[in-house]
Amino acid sequence: MSPVSRMEAEVRRVLEEPQPSVPPELFTEAVRRGGRMLRRRTAARRLMWLLLLVAAVALVVWLSAAQPWVEPPSETTPPLTGW
Repeated sequence: MSPVSRMEAEVRRVLEEPQPSVPPELFTEAVRRGGRMLRRRTAARRLMWLLLLVAAVALVVWLSAAQPWVEPPSETTPPLTGW
């Protein structure tokens, strides 16, 4: 008998055995915890999207105010007066 078929036989044996009953309060506790976990994930996802949006708006405002792509005027040459 190969190891794979031995493993399959073991799994089939375990699945064919009668399963123990689950306490009824376990279901309600699992539903409560699962709902809380989903609410936390949703809140965290919304917070991350909000932070991303705030960062994008801040970047756009900074870019429009500072205009880093414009070359600053040269201040090394004195103005030509009295030619």
